[in-house]
Amino acid sequence: MIRRIAIATAALLALAACDRNVSRDQIRVVGSSTVFPFTTAVAEAMINANPSLRAPVIESTGTGAGVKLFCAGVGPQHPDILNASRQIKKSEMDGCIANGVKDVMEVQVGVDGVVLAEANNGPKLKLNDHDIYLALSANPLGKPQKARFWSDVNPALPHLPIQVYGPPSTSGTRDALVELIMVPACEAAVPEAKALKETDKDRYEDMCTRIRDDAAYVDKGENDNLIVQNLSTNPNAIGVFGFSYLEENLNRLRGVPLDGVPPTYQTISDGSYPGARPLFIYVKKAHLRAVPGMADFLTRYADSWNPDGPLTRRGMIAAPEGVRSASHAIIAEGTPVDPATLH
Repeated sequence: MIRRIAIATAALLALAACDRNVSRDQIRVVGSSTVFPFTTAVAEAMINANPSLRAPVIESTGTGAGVKLFCAGVGPQHPDILNASRQIKKSEMDGCIANGVKDVMEVQVGVDGVVLAEANNGPKLKLNDHDIYLALSANPLGKPQKARFWSDVNPALPHLPIQVYGPPSTSGTRDALVELIMVPACEAAVPEAKALKETDKDRYEDMCTRIRDDAAYVDKGENDNLIVQNLSTNPNAIGVFGFSYLEENLNRLRGVPLDGVPPTYQTISDGSYPGARPLFIYVKKAHLRAVPGMADFLTRYADSWNPDGPLTRRGMIAAPEGVRSASHAIIAEGTPVDPATLH
């Protein structure tokens, strides 16, 4: 009798341990507001085809905040998938690994552009990366920010107040705005900037990556639709968001050309638009079998990102064929990302 009780207790403990690993009957996704509508579309298609599955829970937290949630650990209280509008950083993956999240699949799902847009009845601005850097940097050229009007940064621009509605510091879109547009302009304008990146990181960040925090840049949170609405009521303002939000609102908005290149499907796809960037999802291998629907969800994603697929009809720009093939293989083979390849 005593032996039988011991065996039963051991079995219960083993079951409890298994449940602590991952015990949830629906997929949970966190992260980028830009990737959110595409992941939501895949989830809707999966549920329509499999009504017995519970609908995934998808939260638009921003890439940075999503990374923290995703990397906090393995188990039912932690998300299964991260939407990301930039590649995960090595320091972030190190945090994942330290918390037991060791095997993570990195899947590029498409391409997007960091778009600057204005209302159709706006001033029809034409900007370059240097204009944006001088207008938005907290310390342009290493000096305190004093520009109040677009004409202050470039006399060829109209004498209109600088008013930019954009995402918060937790957003991958904001990271991309900095890395793809502001940093190249800063390093081109300040010869010693690249060296400062290694010798005086704080000074480098103040000069090249920190966005001003006064009323000229208004943090609108992780709600890109709110930015679109605000542009409709303030035609002299500029909004910053992903290309899909521009494409969905072309009846109200126009993309601001950057360095003479307008943000379009073609210019982002071929890389000629300076704000082009890849979009990713990150997946915990430890959750693949434990959470119902995970394999189906990933397969549907891979079947939806082709040039004529449903995600491109929702505004996603299809990645080049080689990238799509590599992403298919990562999903099929469950290949985790090598942390050594991250920056």
